[in-house]
Amino acid sequence: MEESSISMGRYLFMNKELSKKDKVVALLNSFNTGDQAPIAYINPEKYVQHNLDVGDGLAGFGAVMQHAPPQGFKADVVRAFEDGEYVFTHTVYDFFGPKVGFDIFRFEDGLIVEHWDNLLPIQPANPSGRSQTDGPTSIVDSDKTEANKKVIEGFITDVIINHENDKMTTYINPAKYLQHNPSVADGLDGFGAAMKYFAENGMVMEYDKLHMVLGEGNFVLSVSEGKFGKGEHTAFYDLFRLENGRIVEHWDVIAPIPAKSEWKNKNGKF
Repeated sequence: MEESSISMGRYLFMNKELSKKDKVVALLNSFNTGDQAPIAYINPEKYVQHNLDVGDGLAGFGAVMQHAPPQGFKADVVRAFEDGEYVFTHTVYDFFGPKVGFDIFRFEDGLIVEHWDNLLPIQPANPSGRSQTDGPTSIVDSDKTEANKKVIEGFITDVIINHENDKMTTYINPAKYLQHNPSVADGLDGFGAAMKYFAENGMVMEYDKLHMVLGEGNFVLSVSEGKFGKGEHTAFYDLFRLENGRIVEHWDVIAPIPAKSEWKNKNGKF
């Protein structure tokens, strides 16, 4: 048998045995090991890149890897979730400096064909002593995935976009709301204090459009577009943990969207 046939057979076996989530974790973990085999989980003919600092396709991915520092890049996947043809992860990186990021990968026929992400430098613990990634990681309530996604869609639409604050406790458990945003304390009081600070200092946190809601069990990720700080065009990635149909914990990555003149691909952030 020709070597190419053996390689294809090995690839098909690996492809069959691993879940989509397993493939993504293996791909990210390859930053640590240097193993190039997981690159086979990316479709070489179609890889649409939404990280605007990276060129499109496998060529863009390869160009980034060629600029890795001598010690390479590092990735510690803290949480990984699968929703149909999508996998999304919450990861601590050493990627041109220590960062926290959310990544989303879309699959077709078992291969990765599209990627989105949002990255932020690691920040000090927030006023409640929580980091950007600590907290529960176990997935439960798999049968409630779709219901929990609807809760988050409603929360972002009603409360965050439309400012219907009277509905806040419909979506958030007022007795238990654990916060991992680097600048915000636990509870609704912490959220209110942050909004007051923004208002008093002429700053904004405006969500204009909800682009995507993905979930697995008690965890749901929303991807939104809007303005932040002094009005900077911004991508908001928010991860929520739910209990009994209400939000009890929140992580996020808020990152500016570069000017179009700086994009290294034409696919847009969303």
